[in-house]
Amino acid sequence: MDNAIGLEIIEVVEQAAIASARWMGKGEKNTADHVAVEAMRQRMNQIHMRGRIVIGEGERDEAPMLYIGEEVGICTQENAGAFCNPEELVEIDIAVDPCEGTNLVAYGQNGSMAVLAISEKGGLFAAPDFYMKKLAAPPVARGHVDLNKSATENLQIISDCMGRAVEELVVVVMDRPRHKELIKEIREAGARVRLISDGDVSAAISCAFSGTNIHALMGIGAAPEGVISAAAMRCLGGHFQGQLIYDPEVVKTGLIGESKESNIARLKEMGIENPDKVYNAEELANGRTVLFAACGITSGTLMEGVRFFGGGARTQSLVISSQSKTARFVDTIHMFEKPKNIQLR
Repeated sequence: MDNAIGLEIIEVVEQAAIASARWMGKGEKNTADHVAVEAMRQRMNQIHMRGRIVIGEGERDEAPMLYIGEEVGICTQENAGAFCNPEELVEIDIAVDPCEGTNLVAYGQNGSMAVLAISEKGGLFAAPDFYMKKLAAPPVARGHVDLNKSATENLQIISDCMGRAVEELVVVVMDRPRHKELIKEIREAGARVRLISDGDVSAAISCAFSGTNIHALMGIGAAPEGVISAAAMRCLGGHFQGQLIYDPEVVKTGLIGESKESNIARLKEMGIENPDKVYNAEELANGRTVLFAACGITSGTLMEGVRFFGGGARTQSLVISSQSKTARFVDTIHMFEKPKNIQLR
């Protein structure tokens, strides 16, 4: 799977990023997301694969494209027989976020990107559209920190594992009212806090790279993005844990159903008997082979954003593979048209 579609999934996220970047700073977050979805889907349907969206833009009746359960790839089309033999291809599951950080794009802020993760069928946790309590940390702290421990305890563990003072650590937290006490605890422990408005996938992954000056991600964010983060962190050897949050009172938003009880019932319908289970990266992305790809829309900690020039654009992408055990940064020049001959007066 790595050798067959590794390069092509880079092009998938690149096309989504370029489409979305055209709407950077225009205040149209829905449009920035929509064009990214269209571009990602179009490029996916040119790949010789049998793909199924397990994390996407929503349920089928809520999203016209890249909805949960949608089949993608040239070998899932009606005329697939003209292009390939679908029975010869491995079925793969795909988790996508064509525009991770729609508000960041709309307002021209840093840190947005187009992302996806893939694995063989059944290899990615089909997270409901709930929230997730998350903990990400560097590889040296893997298995030592724990989501059930306090922020203070985990910061001391990271400090010991990295051989640096707690005061030198930087923790990324989503800037939300629900995190008021968490932020207070982190600061009282001596660590520094970097607040972000959106885009915690990038923050989680940054924990696994030296030199990013990000040492942990803590707090509650969207569950689907948690699975995508886990896929990358599993490949990188970093620490990631997630626990589903199904109580609207905890999240302090009405976006996850009417009540705690109804959400528990929904989880049971999905086959999740223990709603309070803490998942690690290997459980959220348990496939034999896992691939992750991202392309910067606006510049962030890991990647530059899309930069347009006359007749083309330049992108920076990241592809991570559990099979080849590599993390590759890809710098690409996209040539849209031939440069015109300009006659100066």
